[in-house]
Amino acid sequence: MNGAAKAAPLQKLATWREREGAKTVSEIKSIGLIELSSVATGFQVEDTMLKAGNIELLLARSICSGKFLIVVSGDVTSVQAALLAGAAAAGASLIERRQIARVHPSVLAAISNAVDVDPAELRSIGVIETFSAASIIEVADAAVKSANVTLLRVHLAMALGGKGFVLMAGDVSSVQAAVAAGAKVAGDDGMLVGKGVIAAPSRELFREYI
Repeated sequence: MNGAAKAAPLQKLATWREREGAKTVSEIKSIGLIELSSVATGFQVEDTMLKAGNIELLLARSICSGKFLIVVSGDVTSVQAALLAGAAAAGASLIERRQIARVHPSVLAAISNAVDVDPAELRSIGVIETFSAASIIEVADAAVKSANVTLLRVHLAMALGGKGFVLMAGDVSSVQAAVAAGAKVAGDDGMLVGKGVIAAPSRELFREYI
């Protein structure tokens, strides 16, 4: 995958992060996600959510398989209100909705490909794949909170048929613990596609996927 392909998917999130006065990732108390089967309905739901509470729009875009993903942030109560309003407006187009309280700051950095890592420092890499874009964010949050790992990338749906995956790095035992924690969250939701831990990854693997 070339650099342009990696940089393209989440320009809207990068724009949000650069806006004057926008919250930093460490200040976000809660994020909410809605995934829809219709792009047209997605635009309507986005407007409904923004009118329902004091929230920040982090991401609203079409994703693979003709679906639409909306990610918002704010205090727990405001995000909850926005999700409820959005789900009601979505009707039959709603695939899933999720709320994550106290999201780890590194999750959004990994979504926006803002993580710099020296491949020489990579002792092991862990990967978790899920059936949906929304679920992988919660999985990544659970993984990074469970062990001393660095999130390298959270990939949302593009060129994956609507699925998502997270890549993380650290020492072997930490990566194993983080993958186990994230995979449990995905498995409990029925969203787990696959998982793995790669010890001493090759430099070619790093260049290809990170």
